[in-house]
Amino acid sequence: MQDSLDITTIIFLALAVFVIWRLRSVLGQKTGHERPPFDPVSRRETAARPVETDNVVRLPGVGPERGPANAPELDAQRWKGIAEPGTRVADGLDAIVRHEPGFDAPGFVEGAKMAYEMIVTAFAQGDRKTLKNLLSKDVYEGFDRAITERERRGDKAETTFVSVDRAEIENVEVKGRTAQVTVRFLSKLITATRDAGGTVIDGDPEAVVDVTDVWTFARPLGARDPNWQLVATEAGQ
Repeated sequence: MQDSLDITTIIFLALAVFVIWRLRSVLGQKTGHERPPFDPVSRRETAARPVETDNVVRLPGVGPERGPANAPELDAQRWKGIAEPGTRVADGLDAIVRHEPGFDAPGFVEGAKMAYEMIVTAFAQGDRKTLKNLLSKDVYEGFDRAITERERRGDKAETTFVSVDRAEIENVEVKGRTAQVTVRFLSKLITATRDAGGTVIDGDPEAVVDVTDVWTFARPLGARDPNWQLVATEAGQ
């Protein structure tokens, strides 16, 4: 009886060890290098198109700094779908790559689209915390004044994104060690402003409107901080 109990116990112990081993092989175990849970605004690996993270626009796949003297050989079709060879935009993108070979222009455009939606939405909601992380000091001060004035009147802005139909890099400049990338956005929005009594005083809460904006983002090249900030805005034609 004792021998039978011992054999049964051993069998159950063996099964328990096997089950634990299988769970660890399927679920994995922590090594200190796990990727965090998916964040729609997190930076991805170089092979993927990145977007904003921590309320910023990030340069995709930033590699070690490399100056013009040892710049990588550039493929003639490197900016296909972004800029035509020999144009000012292509030349500007080349200048960025000479400093940061990991720059991914399509990924930057996708990140800029998300930043555009975040900024417009944050402005409508009066979300200064989000805006402060995304805007340069001068641009933030302008947005802050507009929000403060709106709050003083008791008005409330309502903005709903329908789509960002297009985002195109319109100009690229490298001034000293700072890159400036200008993007033209074509979007569809539902936007309206209500007064303190709830009456619509601007826009239409039921109508979809086409909006064109031209925004410029900037970032010091070679810096450890991958954050891009909005430094200029204008309404497009």
